Amino acid sequence: MAASAEPCVGQNVWNETEPEPTALHLLNVCFLKTAGVWVPPMYLWVLGPIYLLYLHRHGQGYLRMSLLFKAKLVLGLALIILCTSSVSVALWRIQRGTPQAPEFLIHPTVWLTTMSFAMFLIHTERKKGVRASGVLFGYWLLCFLLPATSAAQLTLQRGFRSDPFYHLSTYLCLLLVAAQFVLSCLVDHPPFFPEDPQQPNPCPEAEASFPSRVTFWWVSGLVWRGYRRTLGPEDLWSLSRENSSEELVSQLEREWTRNRSAAQRRTKVRAARKKGSRGVETPEMEPLLEQEGGQRGPLLRAIWQMSSSTFLLATFAIVISDVFRFAVPKLLSLFLEFMGNPTTPAWKGYLLAVLMFLSASLQSLLEQYYMYRVKVLQMRIRTAITGLVYRKVLVLSSTSRKASAVGDVVNLVSVDVQRLIDCFIYLNGLWMTIIWMAICFIYLWQLLGLSALTAITVFMSLLPLNFFITKKRKQHQQEHMTRKDSRARLTSSVMGNMKMVKSHGWEGAFLERILRIRSQELGALRTSNLLFSMSLVSFQVSTFLVALVLFAVHTLVAEENAMDAEKAFVTLTVLTILNKAQAFLPFSINSVIQARVSLDRLAAFLCLEEVDPGAVNSSPSRCTVGETCVSVHDGTFAWSRESTPCLRRINLTVPQGRLVAVVGAVGAGKSSLLSALLGELSKVEGSVSIKGSVAYVPQEAWVQHTSVEENVCFRQKLDPLWLERVLEACALWPDVSSFPAGVHTKIGEQGMSLSGGQKQRLSLARAVYRKAAVYLLDDPLAALDAHVGQHVFNQVIGPSGLLHGTTRILVTHVLHVLPQADWIVVLEDGAIAEMGPYQELLHRKGALVRLLDAASHPGDSGDGETELMTEAKDPRGSAGCEKRTGGPGSGRSMKLAPGKDGATSEAQTGAALDEPEWAGQPAAEDSMRNGRVKATMYLTYLRAVGAPLCLYVLFLFLCQQVASFCSSYWLSLWADDPTVDGRQTQAALRGSIFGLLGCLQALGLFASVAMVLLAGIRASNLLFRRLLWDVVPSPIGFFERTPLGNLLNHFSKETDTVDVDIPDKVRSLLIYGFGLLEAILAITVATPLAAVAILPLVALYAGLQSLYAASLCQLRRLESARHSRVCSHVAETFQGSAVVRAFQAQRPFVAQNDAYVDESQRVTFPRLVAERWLVVNLELLGKVLVLVAATCAVLSKAHLSAGLVGFSVSAALQMTQTLQWAVRSWTDLESSIVSVERMKDYDRTPKEAPWRLPTCAAQSSWPHSGEIEFRNFGLRYHPELPLAVRGVSLKIHAGEKDSTLFPGSLRTNLDVLSEHTDEAIWEALETVQLRAVVASLPGQLQYECAEQGHNLSVGQKQLLCLARALLRKTQILILDEATAAVDPGTELQMQAALGSWFARCTVLLIAHRLRSVMDCARVLVMDKGQLVESGSPTQLLAQQGLFYRLAQESGLV
Repeated sequence: MAASAEPCVGQNVWNETEPEPTALHLLNVCFLKTAGVWVPPMYLWVLGPIYLLYLHRHGQGYLRMSLLFKAKLVLGLALIILCTSSVSVALWRIQRGTPQAPEFLIHPTVWLTTMSFAMFLIHTERKKGVRASGVLFGYWLLCFLLPATSAAQLTLQRGFRSDPFYHLSTYLCLLLVAAQFVLSCLVDHPPFFPEDPQQPNPCPEAEASFPSRVTFWWVSGLVWRGYRRTLGPEDLWSLSRENSSEELVSQLEREWTRNRSAAQRRTKVRAARKKGSRGVETPEMEPLLEQEGGQRGPLLRAIWQMSSSTFLLATFAIVISDVFRFAVPKLLSLFLEFMGNPTTPAWKGYLLAVLMFLSASLQSLLEQYYMYRVKVLQMRIRTAITGLVYRKVLVLSSTSRKASAVGDVVNLVSVDVQRLIDCFIYLNGLWMTIIWMAICFIYLWQLLGLSALTAITVFMSLLPLNFFITKKRKQHQQEHMTRKDSRARLTSSVMGNMKMVKSHGWEGAFLERILRIRSQELGALRTSNLLFSMSLVSFQVSTFLVALVLFAVHTLVAEENAMDAEKAFVTLTVLTILNKAQAFLPFSINSVIQARVSLDRLAAFLCLEEVDPGAVNSSPSRCTVGETCVSVHDGTFAWSRESTPCLRRINLTVPQGRLVAVVGAVGAGKSSLLSALLGELSKVEGSVSIKGSVAYVPQEAWVQHTSVEENVCFRQKLDPLWLERVLEACALWPDVSSFPAGVHTKIGEQGMSLSGGQKQRLSLARAVYRKAAVYLLDDPLAALDAHVGQHVFNQVIGPSGLLHGTTRILVTHVLHVLPQADWIVVLEDGAIAEMGPYQELLHRKGALVRLLDAASHPGDSGDGETELMTEAKDPRGSAGCEKRTGGPGSGRSMKLAPGKDGATSEAQTGAALDEPEWAGQPAAEDSMRNGRVKATMYLTYLRAVGAPLCLYVLFLFLCQQVASFCSSYWLSLWADDPTVDGRQTQAALRGSIFGLLGCLQALGLFASVAMVLLAGIRASNLLFRRLLWDVVPSPIGFFERTPLGNLLNHFSKETDTVDVDIPDKVRSLLIYGFGLLEAILAITVATPLAAVAILPLVALYAGLQSLYAASLCQLRRLESARHSRVCSHVAETFQGSAVVRAFQAQRPFVAQNDAYVDESQRVTFPRLVAERWLVVNLELLGKVLVLVAATCAVLSKAHLSAGLVGFSVSAALQMTQTLQWAVRSWTDLESSIVSVERMKDYDRTPKEAPWRLPTCAAQSSWPHSGEIEFRNFGLRYHPELPLAVRGVSLKIHAGEKDSTLFPGSLRTNLDVLSEHTDEAIWEALETVQLRAVVASLPGQLQYECAEQGHNLSVGQKQLLCLARALLRKTQILILDEATAAVDPGTELQMQAALGSWFARCTVLLIAHRLRSVMDCARVLVMDKGQLVESGSPTQLLAQQGLFYRLAQESGLV
């Protein structure tokens, strides 16, 4: 409350006849007094009701009556008593007949009611658990500042002498308000009964006071810890309940379900209306109608309903921030007006300086509050959508999984979710930038009159140019992304199949292909960067051109319009805001468009077909012996609703405890039958019922990136004794015993440290451990050799195995186990041809007998079509059964014939582990780095750029910054030119030179920015080539021990950072760094006193940057690792969703995913608040510089011109942003330069010998005959391991007797080096019986193969690789499990092709199926790394040794 001895009346209060400066009107005592009386009550009465509504909906508990609350209560009551006394005195004087102005009664009454309302808010806050109030903090601040200003002026003018009571009451009121303000800066005790449970490491925000919250000082502890030591998980705060996956996903899922159901009802109503109007309705119309209704709407509404309150609150904050943003130019105008009037009192200058400081500070605080709320909202929406997508993955039907690749799903949770949440920052830019432009034009109109219309003309004329540049750049960006994707796919395929590449000597050919695509990629990036430079210059030129045209028209065309400091520098300040709006609008539009595309993709995925939960009638109760456990009645099934049925008229009844074998030719529907029992197929008609729990072993082994124990237990309680029995029965115990960590050993991503057979047995062990009632086993023996396969069958599946007494349905190609089955089902063309006991089916001489005959004699039934079966492919594409494929024991035993399985041999060689000591590079390089980046990494990047180019770039930036300084300084001189008859005599000269300097600055900016970006491309190209040449020449053991994901991360994410991010960060750092030097020079030249404050501020900026950079590097590394884990888990679940559903483990998997997401967000939240901590503190320090520059200008008013003051203060205003962005650019650059460090990870790994020796360059026809000789040969997988192959000596004479495809056309895969004609290729395809298949493909030989050839069956891929070998006409052919994925009949056809086409070749055939080697001239039997038997099959069978025993186990003898 404030009062004066006399009211605001009199002839000199508002004197319109005598013109005075605007500053005098707005800063007189009456205006300040009126503002001090009315602004605080208006503030509280506007925000108070809204705040009460918020408190009513967001209670946090109940605060006890603390000492702080009691102090607030006492001070509030004192204020109420004081206001009451002021009202009483006024009434008493009126009653006595003393004349009183209405304000003496109205003002205290308003304050009395407002103070009472404030006390009510304090009480309500205590009941709702509010420990620090922002609304009341602002109220007490306004109650103190505004009345204190007017009271101070009245004291200086001695206006209190006439009324001592009001004198004392005013000062007493200010004292009490100041005490309340101090108390509002404190934080109260926590609630008695908090709504959320106590967290182990709670976020300190809850314990922070309001000033600490708005300035983010509560983050300082974390930043300081990150500076002093490495941040760890224990330093990260726990997520609050409102930010947890459990809360957010359930909320979004609830809204999504409700909105989608409503949309579906509306769709049905529209369909019914169309039916009524047309008289017809078909089921095919339903998806079309739903598409017309839009899948985007329900998801958009669901997201809005969960985020609207937070977003609207943030929007309100940014609107208020913009009020202060536009107050700064107005205050600058008043300040320059003050500087131009020598009679204005100095206190008004100081007051204007303080007001500029406060306005700029409040603008920054509110803007950063907006950013904080939106960033937290982004984090919450990412959590909710990721959880929603993951839950959808668990219920996708088989058709939906085929329509969505695993990479597409990962892109949804990484790329599309990011694009969607990015638009929240830019969303308000769609309408706020238009308001900005309108306000800017109003400002310009007030300053320059009709001349402001030229600004609209110039901006409108430049818009088409900017849109054209943006459109062209977008085209080149799309080309760049396309080339980058092509290069990434090819690199992934080459790195994943390096064994095949090196075996064929294709390194040079593929390097050339990769570098050719890389050259095209960088070409598109180079053009895009040049267009970006033009775009940047166009925005810079737009500001300059508008200013030039405005000043020229105003001074040269209009009469009596001279240029002054106010017009010049306020116009530039307004144009800076206008240019920001012009630049922000396209970003907003582009972001919203990208978000719409991503929203459509997310909505389309969430609307995909799901599995029918009622497809199988399942019962948890177990069956008694002899009771029907599995039954299918008149079942017809299809893979999708639209496709033709793959199973027809299935009638099957399986009693409890039976072992049922399902056999059939290729494509008969064996795996489809198991899928139907699991409910994975679309049920057309019939019924399926299963009693008891189900365990499933898929055809392709699916394992998790966890330990052996966790894979086997699969979210069940650990039983060590049962686990050991299961591992022994599945022939895994010898392998697990050899692992360094035993059952706790991590098996790597996709089981990369295990062989194919180990993964298959691990998958079987997972099912056995479950102790289920029903077991669905999809060809689990295909990946095992005869010895281990017989062991697994006897110990697990057979009549005396661990699963004895359970119901087992076994799909198999191993025909010799059929006599031990209780029942045999033979499938043909999707129907049951016959079923019954083995002997009965033999006597019938039906389908089973025909199948057995086809396995004994090659027929003519195949056209190359094969069934997708588990052939135990290792992750790098080699189709091996029980051969090590990763880690120290990952090499292959040099077997030319079947040997013992890994149950024995693999235990000898050890295990490949996902441990640092087995990494393909030093352990420290594969682990997460700590600390800040070393200076040598910057030198590495600068050397890649080149010293001359670096110096040239610095010279260009210096030139353009000199031009910028000269143009601003020249403008200040122009503003100070004297006027004659209202005009400046040198206006034309000043304008011409100003325009010339602006053009020079624009040219310098274009040249410098373009040169930086081009230099970045040069460095990126060189670093990529070095990385490629560091990796490709590495020995094959490097690729077997190094996770493929690590390699691909270097060639994708790190390379993209070096391509795009680092040059952009260097550009920003140089622009803002040189701009900082210009601002410092400008302030020093105009107000030398301000230089005293600049050096400490710069030192503080550097200190804040050092504190922040160390923490940021750690947090970003942690965040990247945690987010990668989320993506890996989503991809892993997508690939194994059928297994998860079969085991009914959806709930544990959802909980695991929620935990991964929450862990990721535990890192994201500290990072985003640390960013806000840095920005707020940097901006507040910058505002101090504005205050210093303005104060120094007031002190030096006597000898400073208004032009120099405008030059100095406008530079100080720009320096705030310049300093902030310079520090952030440096920090971001330090974070990005880590990628240069990563790209040097493999520069010291061992390398192979040169690919081509000079002495052998002329011998292009080597080898001549194909003779192979081993002399006392031995090898090991790692220097520290024992020999895996020992003492092998043999000679293979000439003529004695892999499935991977690369991205690209079929022809490119068959003829990698482009050496053969189409006719030769077709002839080879006809030989392997694939001509008809290829001829039916779209494009035939130009048919595009997907990555790893996923759009072809496994058998087709193996036959294509055989055709590729035919084309090479090689002297030595190595076939590594080439028939693992085909049925016995097709295998015999392939053997016949080998006999005719490779009669003159030396063929090394590695196989587990002994039938494959019976036609070989010689068989070599390996055992424990040694050659134990050698001879023809007939000789070895006659010896009755190891080969004979294997043949017995295979049923061949």
